Amino acid sequence: MKVSIAHTVEVKIEVVLPEKERAKEEMSPNGKASPIIYKANGTSRHYQLEEHPVAMNPYRNLKDVVEASVCHVKDLDNGQMREVDLGCGKALVVKENGEFYALGHKCPHYGAPLVKGVLSKGRVRCPWHGACFNIGTGDIEDFPGLDSLPKFQVKIEKEKVYIRASKQALQTQRRTKVMAKCISLSNYNISSTNVLIIGAGPAGLVCAETLRQEGFSDRIVMCTMDRHLPYDRPKLSKKSLNISLPFYCSMAEDKNGFSFQSMDCHPDQIALRPKEFFRTYDIEVLTEMQHLLQVVAVDIKNKTAVFKDGFKMEYNKLLLATGSTPKTLSCKGKEVENVFNICTVEDANRVVKLATSKNAVVVGASFLGMEVAAYLTEKAHSVSVVELEEVPFKKFFGEKMFENNRVKFYMQTEVSELREQDGKLKEVVLKSGKILRADVCVIGIGATPATGFLKQSGINMDSKGFIVVNKMMQTNFPGVFAAGDAVAFPLALRNNKKVNIPHWQMAHMQGRIAALNMLAHGTEISTVPYLWTAMFGKSIRYTGHGEGFDDVVIQGDLDELKFVAFYTKNDEVIAVASMNYDPIVSKVADVMGAGRAIRKRDVE
Repeated sequence: MKVSIAHTVEVKIEVVLPEKERAKEEMSPNGKASPIIYKANGTSRHYQLEEHPVAMNPYRNLKDVVEASVCHVKDLDNGQMREVDLGCGKALVVKENGEFYALGHKCPHYGAPLVKGVLSKGRVRCPWHGACFNIGTGDIEDFPGLDSLPKFQVKIEKEKVYIRASKQALQTQRRTKVMAKCISLSNYNISSTNVLIIGAGPAGLVCAETLRQEGFSDRIVMCTMDRHLPYDRPKLSKKSLNISLPFYCSMAEDKNGFSFQSMDCHPDQIALRPKEFFRTYDIEVLTEMQHLLQVVAVDIKNKTAVFKDGFKMEYNKLLLATGSTPKTLSCKGKEVENVFNICTVEDANRVVKLATSKNAVVVGASFLGMEVAAYLTEKAHSVSVVELEEVPFKKFFGEKMFENNRVKFYMQTEVSELREQDGKLKEVVLKSGKILRADVCVIGIGATPATGFLKQSGINMDSKGFIVVNKMMQTNFPGVFAAGDAVAFPLALRNNKKVNIPHWQMAHMQGRIAALNMLAHGTEISTVPYLWTAMFGKSIRYTGHGEGFDDVVIQGDLDELKFVAFYTKNDEVIAVASMNYDPIVSKVADVMGAGRAIRKRDVE
C-alpha cells in the first residue's frame, strides 16, 4: 500500500467521544456499589450489585499487587501506545491529551496485541477483529468478545510513569463487568419470566449480560434449539492459530504456539461462558437437551411464547434472536447420507471424521465454504469447491492460495445429482457433466432467516422473512425486540438503509442495544460492520457494507497475499478488505464510525 494512502486514512480518523467514566458514576463515596433502582411491572426494586473484588478494588490483596516504573513521561507523545513488562505480566500504556492510562495489553476476544491497534479519541480498537475498549475504564464499547480489559492505576513521580496492577489481572488480561443477580426468582413460576430471549447466539447472550450489567434483577430465560450452552460458532469452520482463548477453555500446543483445531473440537472448548457463569448470574438457558425444544409460535397480545410440546411461557419483554437456517440442495439425491450443513459442533465433528483421508466436496464459495475447504486440505485426500457464480471472493481473496493448497474449483456450474452407494454419498454430479468422487459433501450456499414461526404473530417482516426493526432494535410492537442474523435494521453507515448483516460482531452489538432499550435507555445502533475470516494461516479483515459496489481499487500485491481492497460506489469507499495489512481495516472502521467519507481518489 502506498504511504500516501495510509497517511490519508490516518488524517481522516475521528470517532465520537466515549461515555464519561461510568465506573466512577457507579461508585458511592465509600467505594461500595451504590444501590440501583429498577422498575419492573411498576414496582421499584432495590438491590446491591454483585460483589466483584477484582473489578471494584483490585488491590485488596497486597500479595497480588505489583508496582513498577515503566517509562519516562517524555517517552510517549500524545496518541501513542506502548506495551510494557511489569515482570509478572504486560500492560498497555496509553498517552492521550497529556494523560497516561494503563490497561490490559491483549484483546480478550482472541488475544490480539492492542499496541498494534488503533487509538482514537478515548478508545483503542483491536487490529484483528475491531473490538473497541475505553482507555479510561477498560470497558468494551464495540464487539466482538464479551469481556472488558483490566484497568491499572497510574501515577507520575519525578517524570517517571509508574503502574500499579493486580498480578492476577496481568495474567488473565480480561475483566468481566460487575453484574447483578436475580433477587426475585422465587416470585416466578416456571411458566413466566420478565425477559424471554429466543435464541442463544451472541445477540441473545450479550442481551442477557448487558441487562445484568445494567442492574436488571428480574428473571431472564434464554431458550435455544441447540444442545449446548452458547458457543463461538465462527470457530466451527476455522482453524485458528496463536489465539488466546477464554480462561476456562483448553488448548493444544504446537511448535507455532497454540493451535486450536476448531472443526473437531468439543463444545466446552469453544463455549462463550462456562456453566458456572450462568448459575452465578441467574441467566437460565433452556437447551434442546431439555423438554421445551423450540418455540413454535408467539402470542403478542397475551405476551406468551408457545413451545413445540405445548408448554407456554409468559414474558414482559421479548428478544427474538433466532438466527438463520442454512439453505439445502434441491437436486436429485439430496437425502443421501454424509451431506451436511455445518450448523452444530456435531456437524463439524462428523465432517472432519468422514473427510479424513477421503474425498470432500464443498458446494458454495461463501466464507463458510472457503473456510471449510481450507480446513479440510490438511485432512482430506482431495477437496473440491463447486460454485454457481464467478465470485469476487475467489478473484480477490486468494485463487492462487487455494489452488496451491490442492483445492480444485468448479466455477459457474452447480450440482445436478448426488449419487449414493449403500445409502451413503459416492459421487457429486455437476450440470457441466463432470462427476466428482465424494465421501462427504458440505453445503454452504447461504441461509434464510429462522422466522417462519412468526408468520401469524403480526410482527413486521420484509419480503425475505427478516424481522424489521428500528435503530433501537425494536419491532412494530412495544417490548418486542429482535437482533442478530434474522433482522433488517437501519445501517447508519448507508443513510439508514434497512439491511441484513449476518456478522458475529454485529449480532453482539444488536443484542446490547436491545437490552439497553428494554431498560428505556433510548440508545440507537451506529456501529460499523466488521468481518474476518481465516484460511491457511492467513486472515482477511473486512469493514463497511459493500453491497452495490461498482469498482474495486487494489493496493498491494495479490500474488504475495499482501493487499488492501477498497470497494467503491459513486466515488466513495463503502467497504475495505485487507490481508497482511493490519491495522488498516480497523483505521477505516474508525473513520467510517465518525461519519467521515473516504473518496475513491484518496485510495487510487
